[in-house]
Amino acid sequence: MTIKPKRWQVAPPPPSGHAARFPGLSSLIVQLLYNRGLDTPSKVQAFLKGDWPEDNPFRLKGMNEAVTRIRQAIRQREPIAVYGDFDADGVTATALLVETLSALGAQTEPYIPHRVDEGYGLNEGALHELAQKGIKVVVTVDCGIRSTSEVAYGRGLGLDIIVTDHHSPGEKLPPATAAINPKQADCHYPFKQLAGVGLAFKLAQALLRANRQTPVARGKVDLDEEDLLDLVALGTVADLAPLLEENRALVRRGLEKLNQPQRLGLRALISQARVRPGQITATTIGYVLGPRLNAAGRLDTAMSSYNLLTSSSPAEARSLALKLDEVNRERQQLTVDTLEKAREQVLAIGEEERLFFVAAQDYLPGIVGLVAQRLTDEFYRPSVVVELGEETSRGSCRSIPEFKINTALDQCSDLLVKYGGHSAAAGFTVANANLEPLKQRLRQIATHKLESLELLPTLSIDAEMDLSEMNWATHALLEQLEPFGYANSTPVFLSREVIVRDARVVGERHLKMTLSDGRAVWDAIAFRQGGWAGKLPRRIDVVYTLEVNEWNEEKRLQLNVKDLRPVI
Repeated sequence: MTIKPKRWQVAPPPPSGHAARFPGLSSLIVQLLYNRGLDTPSKVQAFLKGDWPEDNPFRLKGMNEAVTRIRQAIRQREPIAVYGDFDADGVTATALLVETLSALGAQTEPYIPHRVDEGYGLNEGALHELAQKGIKVVVTVDCGIRSTSEVAYGRGLGLDIIVTDHHSPGEKLPPATAAINPKQADCHYPFKQLAGVGLAFKLAQALLRANRQTPVARGKVDLDEEDLLDLVALGTVADLAPLLEENRALVRRGLEKLNQPQRLGLRALISQARVRPGQITATTIGYVLGPRLNAAGRLDTAMSSYNLLTSSSPAEARSLALKLDEVNRERQQLTVDTLEKAREQVLAIGEEERLFFVAAQDYLPGIVGLVAQRLTDEFYRPSVVVELGEETSRGSCRSIPEFKINTALDQCSDLLVKYGGHSAAAGFTVANANLEPLKQRLRQIATHKLESLELLPTLSIDAEMDLSEMNWATHALLEQLEPFGYANSTPVFLSREVIVRDARVVGERHLKMTLSDGRAVWDAIAFRQGGWAGKLPRRIDVVYTLEVNEWNEEKRLQLNVKDLRPVI
């Protein structure tokens, strides 16, 4: 793989006298917080404490109507279906809300559509099936805000549909009994970036608090809000929701639960992944636990992940955890194979294109999103990867900050059966007759938007540091900022004129180095940068994060190299 150049952007220091406002903090922590927009004592205190004072779920538009209808269904013994999504966010949200409704005495069941057979979101066939079974209320989690026609169809079947969804709404909201989404124009809830599972938690929170005031459940409810936070942490981190404000508070509390797991399924998953309870971080969720939960929905049915999270049998939990591990390994290999084919198509198109659009019949719908992301990472272009079907095809899009892919799809809505997503990631279904017009229009939009720009990924650097400062004391300071994730990324540092003592390729394409400041040495790993082997001069400028590498129960600091430049 060709190593693409990056634009290095070193954060400016805070204004003169700024650090004096924070007498109890190190200058490094003050700089890192300033880089993240935390520039007042109140903001800094709230961030470091991980508090979120505003947690009243009833400030969300639609919450009162949703709680009223659900409580009515519980009293009248009307069956309720929780309609989820097949990714980790949707699965955890489904498990969370089913658990809450069951604890309140509701007759409830989950429904998660099959990625291949049904695709993303509400579909009329599923709603017809639920109505035939006698379901009276459908509560969506992580989907539904753009399903205007499907909600109207469900209402025609006699279903009351409550939508909870964190995705961007369209111009027209679905005709639901209630729609809970803080991104609605007239919703005054102060935090807009909850994940799907975060919104499911707010609904559960509202139901539990309403029940404490006026019980609807028959008997004691053996469930507390805090019991649900392990699921909130899993789904929030896995869905790349920004780990700021309320999300940060929820994930911090959820990680405490995950590190003392009570759910049999999570114990089995953690054990199968060879992770030690007590050492689970947001990074563990993002790279170890989340991919296993996602794998089932990518290649098979997400109900395997749901059943794991809700299992009450140790034997079943162990079996399901093993299955998810095996499916995840299969997913990894399929991703590698599909990426190789997609790269060949991209190289045939030419790297000068402003948007890549590739399609094939053997691209699996559960893999195309991962492949699109890899293409975007490698070439720094918006990428669309499409699985060709007989009559309709489904595509997954990933993009760069300079190009909002959901806005581009809005301009193609007349060509699409359905679509949805965010500025950086989206998906769609298109009739095959419109596939070529869609490709041409997206390319035209991208060319118009990007043709005058030099498209290079920007590597944001928090501070320039001497390599000698990368020690255990610094690592301890950085831990104050955890959990790290989207919008609160692991701090990135730059050290100049570092001596390369050794450099070799490991795992075929990774670069393992020994770096020095002339006195001490540091281990360093540069993933997917093996192309530098044999080409490095004695000294380099290096951009990296500081991490702990544990091997044979020995912990050592390691530099995770993001980029490097030879010093000539």
